[in-house]
Amino acid sequence: MPSVHASAVLVGARAVLIRGPSGAGKSRLALALLDAAEKARLPFAMLVADDRSHLEPQHGRLLVRAAAEIAGLIEVHGLGIRRLPCEPVAVVGLVVDLAAPDAERLPAAASGRVTIDGIELTRLAVAPGADPLPLVLAALTTLPRP
Repeated sequence: MPSVHASAVLVGARAVLIRGPSGAGKSRLALALLDAAEKARLPFAMLVADDRSHLEPQHGRLLVRAAAEIAGLIEVHGLGIRRLPCEPVAVVGLVVDLAAPDAERLPAAASGRVTIDGIELTRLAVAPGADPLPLVLAALTTLPRP
């Protein structure tokens, strides 16, 4: 199964799939979500994958898992590669596109959805240079549950 350049964090019952170009902050956002859970801003968060993720449609849901050779590893800028507890597989509930060229202050409804491997998902487009954490926290606490 081919991998995609994306990180994923299980937040509650669903994973946040974090996509974006190299250097956009995928690992940084993953760490920020883990930190938000430690500080009780989220009920639960655990790393699923960093940098390379395998996506698999199954029974109308999109599953995400880490590439086997890097499972449990995350890059921390300034510290290098670190090992963290990780979830082996999770169901994707939100796709976050960092440095998205179509990010808007008041996005059109169509930009809030994306189809990956035939599965339609909620999408959050984050503008280049914007801090994604407040947007992701707002999305996680205000979006309707699937």
